Amino acid sequence: MASEAPGAPATDPAAPNPASHHGAEKPHGRAFMALALGSIGVVFGDIGTSPLYAMREALGHSRSGGTSELAVLGVVSLVIWALVLVVTLKYVVLLMRADNKGEGGTLALMALARRTLTKQAGKRSATVFFLGVIGAALFYGDGIITPAISVLSAMEGLRDAPGMGDRVTPYILPISAGILVALFMVQSRGTHRVAAFFGPITLVWFLVLGGLGLFHLADDLSIFRAFSPHYGVMFLINNGFLGFVILGSVFLVVTGAEALYADMGHFGKGPIQASWLVVVFPCLALNYLGQGALILSRPEARLNPFWEMVPQAAYWPVLVLGACATVIASQAVITGAFSVTQQAVQLGLLPRIDIRRTSETQAGQIFVPQVNTMLMIGVLVLLFSFRSSHALASAYGIAVTGSMFVDTLLAFVIVRSAWKWGWPATLALLAPLVIIDLTFISSNMLKIPDGAWMPLAFGAVLVLIMWTWTKGAQILTDKTRRDSVPLSDLFDILKARPPHRVPGTAIFLTSDPDMTPVALMHNLKHNKVLHEKNIIATVRTAETPRVSEAERIKVEPVNDDFKKLIITYGFMESPNVPKAMALCRKQGLKFDIMATSFFLGRRSVVASAHRGMPLWQDKLFIFLMKNAANPTDFFKIPPGRVVELGAQVTV
Repeated sequence: MASEAPGAPATDPAAPNPASHHGAEKPHGRAFMALALGSIGVVFGDIGTSPLYAMREALGHSRSGGTSELAVLGVVSLVIWALVLVVTLKYVVLLMRADNKGEGGTLALMALARRTLTKQAGKRSATVFFLGVIGAALFYGDGIITPAISVLSAMEGLRDAPGMGDRVTPYILPISAGILVALFMVQSRGTHRVAAFFGPITLVWFLVLGGLGLFHLADDLSIFRAFSPHYGVMFLINNGFLGFVILGSVFLVVTGAEALYADMGHFGKGPIQASWLVVVFPCLALNYLGQGALILSRPEARLNPFWEMVPQAAYWPVLVLGACATVIASQAVITGAFSVTQQAVQLGLLPRIDIRRTSETQAGQIFVPQVNTMLMIGVLVLLFSFRSSHALASAYGIAVTGSMFVDTLLAFVIVRSAWKWGWPATLALLAPLVIIDLTFISSNMLKIPDGAWMPLAFGAVLVLIMWTWTKGAQILTDKTRRDSVPLSDLFDILKARPPHRVPGTAIFLTSDPDMTPVALMHNLKHNKVLHEKNIIATVRTAETPRVSEAERIKVEPVNDDFKKLIITYGFMESPNVPKAMALCRKQGLKFDIMATSFFLGRRSVVASAHRGMPLWQDKLFIFLMKNAANPTDFFKIPPGRVVELGAQVTV
C-alpha cells in the first residue's frame, strides 16, 4: 500500500525555485572564530585521523619495504602534493565557489547543475541526475568504512602502550566494537549536546599532530626535500607498476576532503577555508614530514610510524586523544549520512523515510533511525570481517575516489554553464583534476580483490534502489495522470450533477495540481459530497537548499469552490504542511483547522510482468513503497484530521 504523496519528489520531479536566497551576513570576529573552531571538529575529523595509518600503508607497499631514502622522500612528497592538489586546489579553491545557495555536497551540486541546465536548455539532464545518484550511493559506501578503520587504528595503538604488548591484542576488536556500538546508540539523543566539545578536542588533536611532527623534524632535516615533486615522480618511476599500487595508499591522506564541501552550509566558506589553511594543513604536513624524518633516522619505525613518534611519557594521553578524534571523525560521517539521506528523500531519490529532529534550534540536527541501523550493521560486519586497520585500508578509498570524480564532473557543468567559462580555460582548470581523479581511481581499483569490492557492492545496491524508486515513481505518476480526470473537466461534471454540500474545508493532497486527486474522485463517487471549501494542495521540492517564508506558499483561486495551494520546500528542509498552511491566512485563505479534513489517496500497487519495469524491479519498488514512511507522519499532518481513500494500481 502506498499513499498518493502530496507532491513528494518521488512522484513529482523537483522544480527550480525562482526565489532569491536570503543568506545571513558573513560572520566576523568571535562568530567567525566560533565557526572556524566548530568546522575543525566536524569537517576535518576524518582527514585528521589519516596520519594514524596512511604512511604505514604507503611505505609497506614500496619495493624496498620503506627502508630506502627515496621511498621515504617519495611517499612524503606524494602525500604533501596530494593535500595541495586534491584538498587545497580542488575543494578549498574551486568547489567551494560552486555552492548551491550556500550549501555544498554532491547532491547540492547536482541540483545546482540541473537547475542551470534547465534554465538554459529548458530540460533536465538525465546524465547529471544519474551522476548525483552514483555520488550519493558512494558516499554511503565510504560511510561504513570510515568509522571502522578510524576507531580500530586508534585502538591498535594499545599494542605499543607501556606495559601492554601482544596480550592486549585479543581485546582490540571487542573494545573497538563496543565504542562503535555506543556511538550509534547515542545518535537518537542528538549530537548538539556534544558538538560543542568536538571543535576543542579536534583542535588539540591537530596541535598534537603538528607538535609531534615538529619534534621529530630534527631527526633528519633532509626530509624537507620532500617538498619537491621530483622525489615523488622518481619514486613512482623507480617502483614501476608497484608505484601505481602505492598511489592507492597515498590517497588515504585525503579521504575526508569531500567533507570540506559537504559541510559548507553549516559553517560557511570563510571559516572552513581559514581552518584548513591556518591549522589543519600545516599540522598535517608537519606530522607527515615528522614521520618521514623519524623513518629516515630509524628505518624500523616504518612498521608503525605514527605511534613510534609518541614519547612514552605522553603515550596514554595521546592514545585517549586519538580515540576521541576517531569517534569524532566517525560522528561526522554518520551525521553526514543523515543529511545526505534527507536531501535524497527531498530530491526524490529515496522513498519517504522517518527523519526526526533532535534539536528545536539547530536545523541540521536530525536522526534517521533506518540509516543509523544500516550503518551500524555495515560497520560491525566490516570490523569483524577485516579485523585490522591494515586489512581495512585495502578496502578503503575506492568509494571516496568515485565520489570525488563525480564532484569533478559536476563541477565541469557548473564552470561551463553557470560561470560561462570558455573551453580552453575550462580544460586548463579541470583536465588536470580529472587526470588526478582517474589515476587515483585506477590505483584503488587494484584493491577490489582485497576487499574494495564491498563498498562498491554496497554502493551498487543503493544505485539500484534509487534507480528503481525514481523510475517506478515516474511510471506511477504517468499512469495516475492517464487515469485521472483533468481538474477543468471535473468542474463541468459538478455543474451537470451538483453533489450534496457539507460545511468545512477539505484539503486534497496530490502530486499533480492540474489533475483531479484520486481521493477527491473517490469522495464524490462513494460519499457523494463536496465540502464548502476545497483546496488542492501540492508539496514541491525546490532545487535550492532552503526556501524563504515569503516564497513558501502560493495560492491560486480556481473558482468559488476550489483553490490550488503550492507549498515549496528546499531539499535541506523537512516538510510541515500544517505549519505552512498557517501562512495561508496572510494571503486571505482562512479556515478553521478543527473543521478541516485532509484527504489522501492510498494506492495498492500490483506488479505486472508485461508493462513498465521487469517483474523483479516491480517487486522491489512495491517493497520500497510498503516500507516508506506514512505521509501523515512525514508531512506532520494531525492524524485525527486525515481521511485515506484507496485504489489499486498496476505498474
